[in-house]
Amino acid sequence: MDRMRAVFIDATPALESVARELHDGTDARLAIAFGRADIRPEELPGALGGAEIAVIDHTALPLDIARRCAGLRHVVFLGTGARSYMDPEALADLGIGVHIIKGYGDTAVAECAMGLLFAAAKGVARMDGAMRAGRWLRTEGVQLTGKTLGLIGFGGIGAEMARLATGIGMKVLAWNRTARSCAGVEFVAIERLLAESDAVSLHLLLDEQTRGFLSRERIASMRLGALLVNTARGALVDEAAMVAALRSGRIGHAGLDVFDIEPLPPGHVLTTLDNVTLSAHSGFRTPEANTNLVAAAFVHCRRIVAQGR
Repeated sequence: MDRMRAVFIDATPALESVARELHDGTDARLAIAFGRADIRPEELPGALGGAEIAVIDHTALPLDIARRCAGLRHVVFLGTGARSYMDPEALADLGIGVHIIKGYGDTAVAECAMGLLFAAAKGVARMDGAMRAGRWLRTEGVQLTGKTLGLIGFGGIGAEMARLATGIGMKVLAWNRTARSCAGVEFVAIERLLAESDAVSLHLLLDEQTRGFLSRERIASMRLGALLVNTARGALVDEAAMVAALRSGRIGHAGLDVFDIEPLPPGHVLTTLDNVTLSAHSGFRTPEANTNLVAAAFVHCRRIVAQGR
């Protein structure tokens, strides 16, 4: 049979390096080409050139663009958050299947979340900024041992976060949309979790049911001065309500790796608050997670080839 073609349309240098190591071009049934990390959506039809499979890391695929991608039948999205970049159901109506990848970076993202929690608790970013500006600023931190961490969502990343948190002596509460159990974790109603947690970490998938999940009302019910960590999706949180809560002290500090708009625009209000620690949606970016991610993407591609469509 003819080789099926896939294009990794927006490979970063790190991901392209891994991909070339894992796929050396000798596969008799699958050919893989590469685009650019900074490709724009309107360039996708030309970049794909009739290929049946698009591997996408961080580029939006609007419906009007998808209609112009002749031959496209599958999108392999590198992660679980495809809905932030495309409409899977609408693409399915066009005959384009969207495949996501779970579990590849659970440990990496949980470590990022824990790092942001420590940074929030100790005021690291505030002190770092002050010292770079020539001021010797000491902040009074929060001791996490003995405190309560509330996990909203308990998939693979939430489970890893629970492991890390119990390891430093935190009590862990969790809420999940479906029943879960885990040694050392108490599953409770969302109302109790928000009321009793000294720190809250978000680990939900984004869909129409979870969009805006941490609403103004739920933020208002959080323990005064609680820490907030979000390494999941920015749209899970009512951003305006979060900013108001940060200004009022309802939220003591937020550690954020994800945002409503990415990249975060220059001068965005979150960059002006000294009780926010920011990272650039990079929690899952480790060599180990990159290898897992690309390897899983190629498993999807080869399965598609084996199905012959």
